[in-house]
Amino acid sequence: MYRLIIGSLCLLLTSPILSDNLTMPIGSQGDQEVQRPASGLSKAKVEKRFGAPESMKGPVGEPPISIWKYNGFTVYFEYDKVIHTVLDKA
Repeated sequence: MYRLIIGSLCLLLTSPILSDNLTMPIGSQGDQEVQRPASGLSKAKVEKRFGAPESMKGPVGEPPISIWKYNGFTVYFEYDKVIHTVLDKA
């Protein structure tokens, strides 16, 4: 009886050690061929290079954050500068 309890406890305590974690860098999770605006570009330069966005939101908050949605990616601006660009889910 005790062997069964001790064996069960050993299995429960060692199972997290035996599990595998799959880690993927954010950049490798999407299509790398999608051209996106780089951080620091102005709104005018983004619009000149990528055209008018499909939709715009903001500015909201302090500092003011604006969001421009394009086909395949979303651009986040703080004031007039790109702070981040995110690929949309496929």
